[in-house]
Amino acid sequence: MQRRRFSVSLLGLGFAALAASPAARAQVPLRVMTHGSFDLPKELLARFEQEAGVSLQIVKGGDAGEMLNRLILTRARPVADVVYGIDNTLLPRALAAGVLDSHDGPAARRPALADLPGPLVPVDYGYVTLNIDKSWFEQKGLALPQSLQDLTLPAYRNLLVVQNPATSSPGQAFMLATIAGLGEEAAFDWWARMRANGVKVVKGWSEAYYTEFSRNGGTRPIVVSYATSPAAEVFYSEKKISEPPTANLFLKGGVYRQVEGVGLVRGGNPAAREAAGRFIEFMRSDEVQQALQTSMWMYPVEPGVARDPVMRHATEPAGFESLTPEQLARAARWQQRWTRVVLK
Repeated sequence: MQRRRFSVSLLGLGFAALAASPAARAQVPLRVMTHGSFDLPKELLARFEQEAGVSLQIVKGGDAGEMLNRLILTRARPVADVVYGIDNTLLPRALAAGVLDSHDGPAARRPALADLPGPLVPVDYGYVTLNIDKSWFEQKGLALPQSLQDLTLPAYRNLLVVQNPATSSPGQAFMLATIAGLGEEAAFDWWARMRANGVKVVKGWSEAYYTEFSRNGGTRPIVVSYATSPAAEVFYSEKKISEPPTANLFLKGGVYRQVEGVGLVRGGNPAAREAAGRFIEFMRSDEVQQALQTSMWMYPVEPGVARDPVMRHATEPAGFESLTPEQLARAARWQQRWTRVVLK
């Protein structure tokens, strides 16, 4: 994709003093652990390095769950100084493991469109939801389902593909949405009926979206994806299009909000602690908040940041499901029950 270039200097974000300091000239190594979807314009990261006087070492830890597991396993000798990508679903585990420290800079005190409890500073948010292939439904003359219960009807047999919550972040989020929206017992009853109605389960998002989804040559016109996926369809289209070929399907019990944050890693290199704090502030800068919309396909949390024009296709739901930290502590047990109900 063609990256946007930015003309606003990070000096305006308060990095001028650091850039001129002896510490800046020393190029402090800063280890940043991220999930595999971390993707910001290279020129933006290079400018941060130059003006903050650091040498960024991006440590990609797989998906968000794998990343947190690595932080936990290496907490005696941390492999990172700052971490980006732990979300509201994983935060209870991170807090219980004691792998995070609090950041007290301006970003931690500023209002955000989506918040996180504890030591993480929110960076972006998004929604896991159902996407539909518009042309498939138009050609078949089939009405869109109006509820999760509709998906259990014979008319929608073999139409839905989901990801395994044990191996996929959106898969887990969708499972949690059903539990939050329907209640635990009703949710697993729904999953049992969906198994009988031909729901297909795959390992991860890429397989679901690019192999099984009918938009990309598969046979399933309904897929668990993201609310920003229709906007990405327009952005990446080889031919210029004004409307996406897909659409969000917001159903009660089928929408889960994900809030991602950035935070200090407990036990990280003391010499990099100041630089780690500046990276947190950088992730809340206007430049990053603008760039992440079309590089990581998330919504910015800074209230004053303008939305990229393509994001008009990334409609936000009127409501969404959420769970308390106490409820999220049962996520592993729910995954095991889901496996018994849907796969065994």
